[in-house]
Amino acid sequence: MLKNLYIVAIEPGSGKSLILLGIMELLSKRVHRLGFFRPIIRAGQVKDNDIELIRSRYQLNCEYEVQYAMTDEVARELTATGQYGELLKRIIECYKTLEQHCDFIVCEGIDTTTIDSALVDNLDSQIANHLAAPIMLVANGEHNSPDEVINKVRTEREAFIQEGCAIVATMVNRVMPDRIEEVKAQLQATWTEDDPIFVLPDDEMLTKPTVAEVASAVNAELVYGDATQLNRDVLHFKAAAMQLPHFLDRLQEGSLVVTPGDRADIILGCLVSTLSVHSPNVAGIMLTGGFGLDSHIKTLLEGSPWNVPILSVTTDTYETTAKINAVRPEITPNNPRKIAAALGIFEAHVDAAKLDDRITVARSTRMTPLMFEYELVARAKAMRQRIVFPEGHEERILRASEILLRRGVVDVVLLGNETVIRSQIATLGLNLDQATILDPLQSPWQDDYANTYYELRKHKGITPNCARDMMHDFSYFGTMMVYKGVADGMVSGAIHTTAHTIRPALEFIRTQPDVSIVSSVFLMGLDDRVLVYGDCAVNPNPNPQQLADIAISSAMTAQQFGIEPLVAMLSYSTGESGQGEDVDKVKEATRIARELRPDLKIEGPIQYDAAVDEAVAKTKLPGSEVAGHATVFIFPDLNTGNNTYKAVQRSANAVAIGPVLQGLRKPVNDLSRGCTVTDIVNTVAITAIQAQAIAKG
Repeated sequence: MLKNLYIVAIEPGSGKSLILLGIMELLSKRVHRLGFFRPIIRAGQVKDNDIELIRSRYQLNCEYEVQYAMTDEVARELTATGQYGELLKRIIECYKTLEQHCDFIVCEGIDTTTIDSALVDNLDSQIANHLAAPIMLVANGEHNSPDEVINKVRTEREAFIQEGCAIVATMVNRVMPDRIEEVKAQLQATWTEDDPIFVLPDDEMLTKPTVAEVASAVNAELVYGDATQLNRDVLHFKAAAMQLPHFLDRLQEGSLVVTPGDRADIILGCLVSTLSVHSPNVAGIMLTGGFGLDSHIKTLLEGSPWNVPILSVTTDTYETTAKINAVRPEITPNNPRKIAAALGIFEAHVDAAKLDDRITVARSTRMTPLMFEYELVARAKAMRQRIVFPEGHEERILRASEILLRRGVVDVVLLGNETVIRSQIATLGLNLDQATILDPLQSPWQDDYANTYYELRKHKGITPNCARDMMHDFSYFGTMMVYKGVADGMVSGAIHTTAHTIRPALEFIRTQPDVSIVSSVFLMGLDDRVLVYGDCAVNPNPNPQQLADIAISSAMTAQQFGIEPLVAMLSYSTGESGQGEDVDKVKEATRIARELRPDLKIEGPIQYDAAVDEAVAKTKLPGSEVAGHATVFIFPDLNTGNNTYKAVQRSANAVAIGPVLQGLRKPVNDLSRGCTVTDIVNTVAITAIQAQAIAKG
């Protein structure tokens, strides 16, 4: 079963609140811990109506503040400064916080009246993709012919599909009741897509505001009548400026009459109208100009049968009418009539069994880079590790350290001169009070670490004096901290070479049992998935045994990060189509890997196109479980791997996370010298997850 659903209105006025209620009602009978989430809501002191509606009706066990990510003011500020990634990250983070307490979350998309659609193109599709949520489209059928509805729905549906969204169902709402069968027939006759489409009729009660909604919008005071009458539906607005006889000719059922407070004739005429079977009933009376209700009228109304709500505002008739015309009708928590009407329409026109089947079987398999990054951080936080940074004074390391500490991802150890590091922290305006700052040159561990290194490397000709000198190198000192268990992992390379970072680990941390070689992978974040590329950074020309070990290590790395390992052993030929020394190497590596790990799905030799493209796979390697669906790609040599990952990174605008070293007994990872703060945060999270796996055995 799905874990979420994202409801999107194609255009304003689609009535998605009705659909929201219907979906929540359907799921509330099947889901124990049901949640509701809005990415962006309107700013202001008044709470979001839909959040309050769902919270009150379904008694959701969570606070109001965790059911939305941000206000439109914050969203506008972020988008105005080009911080689209930050906007999406905040939404994901808030969603994931709520997700911890829910079995299923219904998400309601952005209101175009809340945030201008031009501000962020395709914002709903971006959010839905990052949340891996399939979409339910809601179209507005009001005042549209069947052809117009069909064209509109098809166009929008295709746009969302092109963005990579999965569609669960489409709701065409607010179709005129006398045309609903015609629209339904034409849609069903032409609708050949897999997702079902449902047609719902318009209901005047749901498209009109209540007196209470109007009163709230214009800041009106109730001066006469019962507050329970404020739920009356306002079917029309009538500004009374003419004499009473002429006005009564134009009065309609359910009108909210707006008139200056000193027009006693209009007030009394409207009240009398409610007593006559030949005259329309008014929904309420709005007195403008701040006059209130005349005392003589009040006396006259005492003990009368009239229960029409009379309200008063300080604004004049023109300003008041303009505000009233801008009121948006809503299904509010305290209006059981509208709630009942909405649910009645939904249940009468939506095949609940069919929709339930769609929600049960439809799945979104997208894993965007942003979501993957969030999952990395979330998993690292689950079992906090201690990570050491040999480059403790470097600006990017310090900025990343502050982020890691504020988010509670890991404990941080910064190596270097404490005075220099603290001065740099102050200059950058950071808060790193929670970080441990350690100067290896002044450390009481120097002698112990030097002696340990000497014992480990004396067979290589290392002398005690040389060992002490090596422990003055911060990379060696940091690696020894990991070896000794003082730190759980090390991250370096922002200003040092890869060789400088990993050489100490190769010397004395060494490889895991049954692994012949230390290798690396890049986690390649494409638009809709994350792939594993290995080895693209360490081994120039591995032999078949080493290539097999790289494949197995890469598969294990993929599993650590929630990626199902489908391993493609890459070559310039597929299956038995080619011959040559390079192909033979891959064939032998594939045989060894399968023999060592028969539980893994490994295919090779295979070309890249056959590994990723299902259509090509059916032609070149039919029947393969890996071909067309590979997630782990093993390159035959460093030249091929390094060039390929960089080509994909630049050409496909992919996010390359790594290199991630694998095969070591304890985690040490290298940064590129061009790394960003985000790269460092991701690498640290990866290192922490690797340390967690080792700790669990």
